[in-house]
Amino acid sequence: MKIAAAFDHRGVKLRERVLEEIVRAGHDPIDLGTDSPEPKIDYPDKAREVGEAIRTGAAARGVFVCGSGAGASIAACKLDGIRAATCHDTYSAHQGVEHDDMNVLCIGSEVVGAELAGELIRAFLGARFDGGERYVRRLEKIEEMEKAHG
Repeated sequence: MKIAAAFDHRGVKLRERVLEEIVRAGHDPIDLGTDSPEPKIDYPDKAREVGEAIRTGAAARGVFVCGSGAGASIAACKLDGIRAATCHDTYSAHQGVEHDDMNVLCIGSEVVGAELAGELIRAFLGARFDGGERYVRRLEKIEEMEKAHG
């Protein structure tokens, strides 16, 4: 899979580890930057880049790192078809894919270190959507919400 990876100025501290883990998991990273803590990067801009990479088919999933993960997930979820969540535990990182077809993993560089970030990425990329009727039904409801309130 091609995986879009983006970092704002605070998320850049996990950049190398995130890119390494994507490759170790057998996937191709699409590095959307940034690679420096200066200048400051607004996370909504990076959220748009990750989301558009997925929406256009350039990437199958995304990993987005900001300071807390919260801003990243809030901004990414504003794009139709993007299901992003902040996950700082491995259960949520894989369960979000299995039950909710999550396609963007958001991580807070001020919350987790490199080792846990690696575990989160492995759990996220190793998971597959279950496809069960109740999960599909729930996703259809989310799509209806996007269309009605988009």
